[in-house]
Amino acid sequence: MESTPVSGGPVASRILHLGQAPGDKEPRFGRPFAWTAGKTLFRWFFDALGWTEADYRARIYMAAVCRCFPGKRPTGGDRVPAPDEVANCAPWLDAEIQLLQPTLVLPIGRLAIGEVLPEVVTRRLEDIIGQAFRSERAGCAFDVIPLPHPSGASPWPRMEPGRTLLGRAMALIAQHPAVQAAG
Repeated sequence: MESTPVSGGPVASRILHLGQAPGDKEPRFGRPFAWTAGKTLFRWFFDALGWTEADYRARIYMAAVCRCFPGKRPTGGDRVPAPDEVANCAPWLDAEIQLLQPTLVLPIGRLAIGEVLPEVVTRRLEDIIGQAFRSERAGCAFDVIPLPHPSGASPWPRMEPGRTLLGRAMALIAQHPAVQAAG
């Protein structure tokens, strides 16, 4: 892993956003989802809830499976954190869950989905996105509404059935009591 850890900052929220790991630009900007994928993610929330990026960052606690940039793959793109790196960072996520006691977790991308829904991680995105699940971690039970990764490298959210399923997921998020309370 490279760089310094990246954090979303101290936001007391019952909604926990769970990403994979910072990209190469995030350490420079000092916040998660600070580049292209963030623009896409925040557009999803603006379109569904009318929340700006500032609204999102103020209302949702932003965590990640791994806190540091994992580096680039030799073939291009960001490297997916290895299982031992995920395990090394797990105590931080568990502590955040215990402290915040979220009622809604929004895992973004397959690695993050697997951290809160290990039983569904081998399924296709078509079988996961657009649904709500119930899960538990670190002694806390919560609702889970998975989202695809908003990376420009993945066309899945921009084509069918991804576009429709993303719309369903965003509608579920908009109706969730934790989101309603965050207003």
